[in-house]
Amino acid sequence: MPKTLNNRVLQESALRHFLAVVRHGSVSEAANRLGVAPSAVSRHIARLESELDTLLFERRARGMVPNAAGELLAVHAKRAWQEIERVADDIKGLRGLRMGTVRIASTEGFANEFIPPLAAEFRRSYSGISFSLKVSTQARIVQMVREGEIDIGISLGLSSERGINVEFRHPSPILAVVGKGHPLAKKRELSLAQVAAYPVALPHHFTTLRQLLDISVSRQGLHFETVFACDHLGPLIRFAASGGGVTFCGMEALKGLLESKDVVAIALRDREMNERHFEVQTMAGRTLPAACKAFLDHIGLVLGARLPASVSRKARQG
Repeated sequence: MPKTLNNRVLQESALRHFLAVVRHGSVSEAANRLGVAPSAVSRHIARLESELDTLLFERRARGMVPNAAGELLAVHAKRAWQEIERVADDIKGLRGLRMGTVRIASTEGFANEFIPPLAAEFRRSYSGISFSLKVSTQARIVQMVREGEIDIGISLGLSSERGINVEFRHPSPILAVVGKGHPLAKKRELSLAQVAAYPVALPHHFTTLRQLLDISVSRQGLHFETVFACDHLGPLIRFAASGGGVTFCGMEALKGLLESKDVVAIALRDREMNERHFEVQTMAGRTLPAACKAFLDHIGLVLGARLPASVSRKARQG
């Protein structure tokens, strides 16, 4: 005879422990993040599996991975916690507390130059709002937005992503960056074929920038002499500023150095170098907390003032 499901188990802290194991891939790491004993996490998982009368994870040598039933429950659990957070935030707003946390993930260039002043300016009007910022890759940001791990993703997109709503979008072309004394510094526009005559500093392959560069270089049969590689933009730009070679990035990562005249940014006319877009992303179908909605409005005002002709709101849904 089938078990009668105790629905209360789907509304209690067992779900919080379950989601922690899904997110971190093991009982021990989930317990560490939650600040509880591993045995407590194991008990909650066992209780869920007993009540649902099914296993939720594949137990592997290096951790735990949700099976089909676990993936289904994870979707429910994430949505449930997001709704609880949203309602709690709305209640605080009714009480006039104007409290909340906006969870953001972005690529490095935006994390350094774009988001900190934006958040500081926002808090002048909403001092009760705090921010949590993670710096990651474009692919990981999309995953965190889709899974509800963050509220807003700010990154560089190449194509539509399933389960993602694009709140704002505008072109973010890739520029060649050189020190002020470099032979190319006086050029107003360049091709990658011209850059290929000089040493270059490149990011690693997981970035959208490197992916587009590799596509364009391969299409044209070019060869770059890569003399410096790094998974962070800062060292690449500093290397170029010191006269070490040519590197590549978007305008947002360069503002401070351009103002100090340490580097020169030059437009590239190659097709692929102009196919990248700045995007502000949220989870499709999710009702965001009030603090996140207000911050999105603030982003829209700032972008509209900077780029009134090229910013689009609600550009597309994945």
